[in-house]
Parts: sequence; C-alpha cells; structure tokens
Amino acid sequence: MNYMLYIKRYVEFFESLNKNTSFNKYEEIFVNTVYFEDPFQKTKDLKSLYKIFMHMYETLHEAHFVVKEIALTNNIAYIQWVFRYKRVKNQDFESFIGVSRVTFEQTGKVVSHIDYWDSATNIYEKIPILGSLINFVKKRIKA
Repeated sequence: MNYMLYIKRYVEFFESLNKNTSFNKYEEIFVNTVYFEDPFQKTKDLKSLYKIFMHMYETLHEAHFVVKEIALTNNIAYIQWVFRYKRVKNQDFESFIGVSRVTFEQTGKVVSHIDYWDSATNIYEKIPILGSLINFVKKRIKA
C-alpha cells in the first residue's frame, strides 16, 4: 500500500477534471459506494458523484481545481485547493480556497471525499439581497 502514490494519482485526476472526463475514469479512481459531501450535497454512490461534477461543468465555464498543499497520514489525505471558474464565459475568473478530506482503501481507490469551504462568502454573499443581509449580520456580530 503506497498511499503517497495513491494521493499523487488522485491529485492528477482532480486537477485534470473537466466536462469531458469519462465515467470510466471516475470508476478507476473511486469505489462504487464512494461517500461525497460538500456544503450543498451528500451522496453515497459513484453515479451521483459523477452527476454532481457534470452539473458543475455544465453550469460554470472553465472550472478547474489547482492543488496547493497535501497532508497525508496513513490512508487519509487533506488537500488544500483553489477552485477557479467563470460564471459567464466572457467574464474574469473567480476563485476560492477549500480543503478536501480524502480516504483511500488499500487498493488505492477513494472511499470518501469530503469538501470544506465557505459557502456563505463564496456563494451566498454574491446573491444581491441575500449578500446584503449576510453582510449586515456579520457586521452586527463582529467584535
């Protein structure tokens, strides 16, 4: 079991993900019962995970991940990444930082991928009325 090799392979996959990445490639990387969680959804199967990523690539333009750091202990890795994307094709890139906790089985396939990132700052605050309300609340509770 070479978990360093497994994480390197996973990072290559993660950074190269795009709308043309085939389901077969996902099958090489994840177990069929993979657990995935982010601030908006939880799923426990590979087909659902694939649909989540395909939806992201249909909704956003030039979306991609850039891995900045990796911490590995036995079969668990923490990956800090920057997600870059365009909401509209001809606009500038937007980005935000997140961390994923990735667990590998002994064969090297991913059994769990949990994302941690700030959905309030990176999504909700960018919605006109909701963003104003969130900023108001933040100012009220700020020390």
